[in-house]
Amino acid sequence: MPFTIHHIPVCPFSQRIEILLALKGVSGGIDFSVVDITKPRDPRLLELSKGSTALPVMEVPGKTALKERRVLLEFVEARFPAPPIARPDPYEHALENLIVQRESGFGVAGYTFVMNQDPEKLDTFKDRMLNEYRALNDILSDYAPGETFFFDRFGWAECVFTPFFQRFWFLDYYEGFELPDESDFQRVQRWRDACVEHPAAQQVTYDQIVKLYYDYAQGAGNGALVPGRTHSSFVFEPDWPSRPMPPADKYGHTATDAELGLV
Repeated sequence: MPFTIHHIPVCPFSQRIEILLALKGVSGGIDFSVVDITKPRDPRLLELSKGSTALPVMEVPGKTALKERRVLLEFVEARFPAPPIARPDPYEHALENLIVQRESGFGVAGYTFVMNQDPEKLDTFKDRMLNEYRALNDILSDYAPGETFFFDRFGWAECVFTPFFQRFWFLDYYEGFELPDESDFQRVQRWRDACVEHPAAQQVTYDQIVKLYYDYAQGAGNGALVPGRTHSSFVFEPDWPSRPMPPADKYGHTATDAELGLV
């Protein structure tokens, strides 16, 4: 029985593992099972996760299932050791962890931004997001030996941040967010651009993120329904490629199921 990771659609944390496996050349080493978050959790999944609805969770043959995003990533790095993606040298690994430890605050800033429903708070959320990028820029400028990536290649820090960079395409689309062309952001802009274009990180697309995360932009996350709607943007059918692009004006108009191609 292989390892199996159960995750929500376009889960950034399971994509990290997909990227890691691709870099190691063992993409078939783990099975990925997408969970329909618009329906109640399967009792078997709840048993695996000890009653929590949080995903992802990994089935490990003959052992207790594992969860927590960084725990899973570190397990996969150790389980498939060649080639190492995290730096083997303790000092270099500490350096890359200087930026990795920023990932939680960075993720929260982006997701709370897109879920904001008050246009009067736009500047507050924009400033918070810019501060997160500025902090990454400072770490890259002060500690990263590489010119583009943190080191000389796409590695551990890139596995952690690339899925967030791609999820935050929803900020570009729904919030009109972009990094200023200023020195405070030049290093992180170069890093972000290289990360999202890397061949090992092409599991998701811009259109896919924008379409599936429409309900987040309306303040409804994790499969919850937007008031007045009967279908979540995370439904499996109709699948996202057949749907039109949602309206970008999240504050001026709430799209119907029909406008979103859900019925």
